[in-house]
Amino acid sequence: MAHADRGRPGAVVLINPNTSTATTAMMTAIARRALGPALPVHGVTAAHGPLMLTDPDALRAAAPEVLTAGLHAMAQGDCAALLVAAFGDPGLTALREATAATSATSVNDATAALRATRAAEATRAAEATAAAAARAAETPPAAGIPVVGIGEAALLEAAADGTPFGIATTTPLLAEAIAERVTALGLADRYTGLRLTEGAPERLSADPALLLDQLERAVRACAERDGARAVVIGGGPLGEAAEELQARCAVRVVAPIPAACRAIVRLLTA
Repeated sequence: MAHADRGRPGAVVLINPNTSTATTAMMTAIARRALGPALPVHGVTAAHGPLMLTDPDALRAAAPEVLTAGLHAMAQGDCAALLVAAFGDPGLTALREATAATSATSVNDATAALRATRAAEATRAAEATAAAAARAAETPPAAGIPVVGIGEAALLEAAADGTPFGIATTTPLLAEAIAERVTALGLADRYTGLRLTEGAPERLSADPALLLDQLERAVRACAERDGARAVVIGGGPLGEAAEELQARCAVRVVAPIPAACRAIVRLLTA
């Protein structure tokens, strides 16, 4: 079972695909500031997996945990929207497919099936994710809820109106996956490139001042060397730094968690 701090009915459920409860609390606080008191937020932390998602294997392993957490939140009946709070958006597509037509009974069935796969290898876990989503989709349609990923939301917001945009982040092993995501969203023609911080992501996360300095350098490189007019900060755990950089940098900095919150508001009020 994923860990959650319970919210009242109608809450946005923020799913942290890594297992850091401190990161969940930080990202939930950012979402609450972005959404205000009218739309409550409660955070859910993945029950299994790495403390940080720094490579493709970690993203793949996180996907079934995201689906489990999202389906469980729906089964509780207090979920207005789901927010996947990792820049790689693990499990986003499967969760959207599952929530598009899912009854409470099928939610519980799918969640139970996923729990049984947690000891399996990554390939088997991915197969279980797809199978659970397919089973859920076979049930009679119920009212769907918005499912938003911070990566997708931030990229789409940055690239709006044809704006050239770059990405600043800390995870070199995800560079290829990030580029593929940009292309999949149809934004490659506006993408000026990726700028990476120096040093291991784990070391930077343990030193907020160093992290901020390194990200600021990456943001400035996106703007001054690559010609970006908007820069996305690529990571949910980088949320606090992203907010600080908005005040420190002349170029428009897109913080992914608030971008996702704005997308949720648009979907709920459409």
